[in-house]
Amino acid sequence: MSIQPLREAGHDRPDVRPTVTELRLSAFKSHRGAAFALGPLTLLTGGSGTGKSSVLEGLAALGRLACGAHLAEAFGTGVRGGAAACVPQSARPDAQGRRGLRIGCTVTGPVGPVRLDVAVQVEPTLRVVGERLTGAGETLLATALRDPARPTVQAAWHTGGEVAVTRAPLPDDVLASALLPLRVAGRTAGQRLVLAAAEQLVVALRGVFPVAPRPEHMRAPVPRGDGRLRAACDNLSAVLARTEGECGTRHAALVQAVRAVCSGPVAGLTVLPATLPQGDGRAPLEAVIAAVDRGPLGMLPVDRLGDGELRFVALALVLLTGPGVLDVDTSTELLPAGQVLTVLGDGLDLGLDRGQVRELLRLAGVAAGRGHIRLLGTVQDAACAAGLGGVTLTRLGGESDGLGAGAGGDAVDQSG
Repeated sequence: MSIQPLREAGHDRPDVRPTVTELRLSAFKSHRGAAFALGPLTLLTGGSGTGKSSVLEGLAALGRLACGAHLAEAFGTGVRGGAAACVPQSARPDAQGRRGLRIGCTVTGPVGPVRLDVAVQVEPTLRVVGERLTGAGETLLATALRDPARPTVQAAWHTGGEVAVTRAPLPDDVLASALLPLRVAGRTAGQRLVLAAAEQLVVALRGVFPVAPRPEHMRAPVPRGDGRLRAACDNLSAVLARTEGECGTRHAALVQAVRAVCSGPVAGLTVLPATLPQGDGRAPLEAVIAAVDRGPLGMLPVDRLGDGELRFVALALVLLTGPGVLDVDTSTELLPAGQVLTVLGDGLDLGLDRGQVRELLRLAGVAAGRGHIRLLGTVQDAACAAGLGGVTLTRLGGESDGLGAGAGGDAVDQSG
């Protein structure tokens, strides 16, 4: 993907880096007509079943679509129940037996606010039936399903030359906006606007990183060199080996954070050599296992840490790193300093005490202040954010400190 239109629009300025500033769940799981304003630090709270996790699942699905994932993958990976579970239970099929979901977002950047809205038919066939991209006062892209017998939608994008729009069929199982940089020539001012808006959208959504640390998978040695942190943080030890050697400042900040909230003395975080048997007579793999340096008490490998301590280390590491360390499909043409990552932390306070959660929010605030990280998380204990500046707290399922769900239609919008 070429990012030249973004550079021409002022993307070199740090204050216009593309960021997701609103998520809309018009018809998604338990949400109808819901809109969530996303600040640098946004926490969702509320009782079980109020749809906190669904908000994060919706944004994560948009992120996967922006990376080029097909619908089945985008709504089947990390979404409980898959695409079928995303259709609101109260939604009634139309005359053709169709039901679906509607989702969208706003990305703010050099073009200004760019709005994406997508209608997905889930039953009887999974497909996009309508997509609209708007920005700078223009409808930049609109798609609609014209012939249900064909696996395509009819797309029309803004041209602004002698011909007002360009029309062409596009696949009905991927995000059309993510395809525009491959289809638009960029010869007219209108086409360049379309390219800049689409790329602004894609750059921001590709920076969405859902993190869900799995302590039970973080205790085993891992091969050295597996240095891009995955969502489950199962390769934490290899990533710590990398950060310890590559970035002393960030590693020192991580040690300081662990020292502030974890029990026992913490002189440092390091890795110990280990091996992994391969079987079949092959030589064991060179591996590492992370360890806490307890000073006079010696080294404590992470397999002896509690679940809460492991989750804290993993989440703190995420908030202190960036696109070069996290396994996130950001633009390779933008320097890491020019990108903003949106970290999704479902159950941010799971297994953590209040002091650990507040320390994570402090780290997130520092990263957000530098423009590197934005955090959208869910918590059970709303008091964990009490007195912390810069945190937007949205309460679901009752009196709300933010934006909640409203009414919405049942059927999938077929008009694009």
